[in-house]
Amino acid sequence: MIVFPIKTNKIVPYGQSLFNILDKYLPSLEERSILVVTSKIVSICEERVIKIGEIDKAKLIVQESALYLPPENNKYNITLTIKSGLLVPTAGIDESNGSGYYILWPQAPQKSANKIREYLQKRFHLNKIGVIITDSKSSLLRLGTKGIAIGYSGFSPLKNYVGKPDIFGRKLKVTKANMMDSLAVSAVLVMGEGNEQTPLAIIQDIPFVTFKKKNPSKKELNSLIINIKDDLYGSILNRVRWRKGQCKM
Repeated sequence: MIVFPIKTNKIVPYGQSLFNILDKYLPSLEERSILVVTSKIVSICEERVIKIGEIDKAKLIVQESALYLPPENNKYNITLTIKSGLLVPTAGIDESNGSGYYILWPQAPQKSANKIREYLQKRFHLNKIGVIITDSKSSLLRLGTKGIAIGYSGFSPLKNYVGKPDIFGRKLKVTKANMMDSLAVSAVLVMGEGNEQTPLAIIQDIPFVTFKKKNPSKKELNSLIINIKDDLYGSILNRVRWRKGQCKM
């Protein structure tokens, strides 16, 4: 697998076009590649930004989350939220590299991923091309942030090992490899988290990825989300008193 970042100019709020950015920094793209785009530049181009000071951040987090836990519940004074089926801090709202703005998640990351894939397919005359929109998040009981996919298109997000034998012939019962998040982790690692100024990356030489010539179906998208009551960690998540935010789950 080969992953390489793409350096761009500074992407700042207002007057930006995502497709103009892609035109400028993607002179070519190969079949069976995946373009990775940080959610931050998608949001900036969609003008999903709010000037810091124009709204109370705590209210903004409630507005952008489905469920949340008040910041006083932890030593870091950070609001833990559930948004779009993901457990993330502050509903994904970020101030880093925002030039004085709160950067929200894209309004509909999945639709954005679909549009980008369709654009790339037409521009480069490709049949098999993938897209991932990423963000960074922390993990339970593990220090540091890592990448995660909040939208994808053009490939199978899971590799199903259920019913297949391990090296000793024992059939696997529950294992499904999360391809989209694993690829997101590798891309975010090379794109960086600071002032690298590389909000795009290309992943190539990935024979283990199953590409599709279409956007993911609603059934495929729903299959990725686990209800809290069915989650392995549900017994922990259900023990806290979540408050309702203003977004849908």
